[in-house]
Amino acid sequence: MDARLLSAVLITRAAWGRRDRWPVERLTRHQEQALAALRRHAYSRSLFYLRHHAGLAHAPLEELPPITKGDIMAHWDEVVTEPRLRLSEVERHLRDLTESQGNPGAPWRGQWWAAATAGTTGRRGVFVWGRHEWASVLASYARANDWAGVPVGLTKPLRMAVVSSRNPGHQSAVVGASLASRLVPTLRLDASTPLIEQVRALNDFGPRLLVGYASALRPLAEAQRAGALRISPQTVMSASEILTRSAARIMAAAWGTAPYDVYAATETAGIASPCTFRTRHLYEDLLVVEPVDGAGRPAAPGRAGVRLWVTVLSSRALPLIRYEMSDCVALGGRGCPCGRPFRALEAIEGRTEDVLDMASPAGTAQIHPNVFHDVLDTVAVTGWQVRQESASALTLLLAGPAGALSPEELTARLAAAVEAAGAARPAVTARVVDAIPRTLLGKAPLVVALTPGSSTSG
Repeated sequence: MDARLLSAVLITRAAWGRRDRWPVERLTRHQEQALAALRRHAYSRSLFYLRHHAGLAHAPLEELPPITKGDIMAHWDEVVTEPRLRLSEVERHLRDLTESQGNPGAPWRGQWWAAATAGTTGRRGVFVWGRHEWASVLASYARANDWAGVPVGLTKPLRMAVVSSRNPGHQSAVVGASLASRLVPTLRLDASTPLIEQVRALNDFGPRLLVGYASALRPLAEAQRAGALRISPQTVMSASEILTRSAARIMAAAWGTAPYDVYAATETAGIASPCTFRTRHLYEDLLVVEPVDGAGRPAAPGRAGVRLWVTVLSSRALPLIRYEMSDCVALGGRGCPCGRPFRALEAIEGRTEDVLDMASPAGTAQIHPNVFHDVLDTVAVTGWQVRQESASALTLLLAGPAGALSPEELTARLAAAVEAAGAARPAVTARVVDAIPRTLLGKAPLVVALTPGSSTSG
């Protein structure tokens, strides 16, 4: 990490630390002022937002139309506020970075950092940040450490191992490379690397903080319990995937500490993370988070919306105002013993894409991923994945031993659970695999829906 960026991150973290003791009224006022500044910037420099919010410059946030990833990619050159930024050139930079396996932490043209989403929700997105914004992105990830009580400083370096994606165009790789320094010695491992190689590297490195996809941390926890992996992380953090109850229990048994479930996204950076009381707090000073129902109405407290609209208050190069995500989350209240003013994020129930449309006697039934979690989270396997093959057929992939239950017993249970949820009883086929398939960015989704006109098999 270069000195200017490191200095900016340290100053930002210190300033944000004082916000932990703000009264709610101060937090609300800060959010309103930051939102007003973001909108002024967008309206003065983004042709897209001038059109998208035409006649609404002084309207309250709840009256503004949302923006989708498709909107951004279709109008990228007009969404950005810096005339020198062009999508074609940023795309070329990301391609060159991937082909050369260069250093993703080095700023492009000396002042920009870029990353792309994998497109698993239907379309790839490309996002870019200036130096001040990037310092905020890094500080938002560092906040998760601060809230979890992980000490780090000039006299106490943080040895951090990250098991996610080493694709130079993915934000986890860009963040990991940007943070790597004498202050934060960092080992970056790709989740798709053979487990034996991950174990060897981790044993040699000895991390104090272990961060990764839930699907990558679980087999490492199994390796720790088996005696192959011999590390003693002070803290374990799961990010970017749903952390199941069974995976959390296995990690706690392996390392003597329950994992912290961090919520973040490429577009937004950190969104929420737990304090030492295990309350997952929203970063309300950095974002405006709006879970909504299918009609765009606010979801009731404690109830998950069907999508999420997020406004990133620090976004400048590519402003995000009511940016639509397919995540289904439920918000809670305030009043944690830690004393922070931020609301709780009660639950993350996956993405809209994880809800399967299955055949039913009445036509179609929507099957929530919780149906699969209820059956499979308690099964003694290294990993599982439900793949939809058609409106009436599923494939269950199982990695590792299934304990006392045979694959046939599991498929029967799964079929019965789907039927009980309102669908016609589906045909369920089980396949035992060496490892759950991963996406190009190393993730192993628990549910893979059928895309229109295609099959997930193969």
